[in-house]
Amino acid sequence: MTADVWLPIPPDDIEGLPDGLDYRYWDGGEEYPADPADCRFYVVPYMKSAATGMRPLPEMRSLEVVQTLSAGIDHVEPGLKLLRPGVRLCNARGVHEASTSELTLALILASLRGIPDFVRAQDRGEWRGGFRPALADRSVLIVGYGSIGAAIEDRLAPFEIARVVRVARSGRTTERGPVHPFTELPALLPEADIVILSTPLNDTTRGLVDETFLGRMKDGALLVNIGRGAVVDTEALLAELAAGRITAALDVTDPEPLPREHPLWRAPGVLISPHVGGPTTAFPPRARRLLVGQLSRFANGEPLANVILTTEDAEGR
Repeated sequence: MTADVWLPIPPDDIEGLPDGLDYRYWDGGEEYPADPADCRFYVVPYMKSAATGMRPLPEMRSLEVVQTLSAGIDHVEPGLKLLRPGVRLCNARGVHEASTSELTLALILASLRGIPDFVRAQDRGEWRGGFRPALADRSVLIVGYGSIGAAIEDRLAPFEIARVVRVARSGRTTERGPVHPFTELPALLPEADIVILSTPLNDTTRGLVDETFLGRMKDGALLVNIGRGAVVDTEALLAELAAGRITAALDVTDPEPLPREHPLWRAPGVLISPHVGGPTTAFPPRARRLLVGQLSRFANGEPLANVILTTEDAEGR
């Protein structure tokens, strides 16, 4: 029995796809490549709006798998209530760790060493030196210790960090040391020079970084957000930045995209990148490997990787 698979990458560009499946290329265009009712495996278009990714879901009556090419699933989660029970939602664990952790280090180093100030001075033809903090000897708190959080710690290792503290929704022990639960954040925040947010966006983390959270950060600390913008209360962050008490490096914001006139653009002590943690040359080969692996498992009736949840009866949710 054949099955329709919707891919946001042309199937001819993916070496090793299993036989026996009907591949349809759709990257969010107005016209569908086939009848959505026949789709059984749907790979959500990457870097498209949530509305685009969810648009065909109500018509996908035969759907068995929704596969994202992002680590987060918040952009498709609202559409799951439109699906029949038993649909598996899988994320892209293993695809974005390299790129996102690289950007995290870039944002930290640029913020600490004042790279934005150097660029502005270069535009003016000014030679402006000065004393800046180093990453060496800093204490780093990683909030959200999944695969991306672990990849960030990998890349921090050569920088002579004084201490790395790990926090996740629930505590556990790893080979590197303990992972503290969120409940211990109030005691851990005052000790951190750098706080890195790599959490997914869900009911637990939405607005996690509020006035109280920020108020417990030490004077002069750097907040780095490479997770989701809505994890941070933007108004509370603006207040702290305006006071000059902390600085921030943000790859994600709330709202996003950040409107031209938003005050966060001009807030003191903030470096903003436009949600570019994932899209690098490291993405395509890893995304292709993920899809080949998942579709091979699907074709052979084997358990899928990266299953985040399975839809239930809508009346029961």
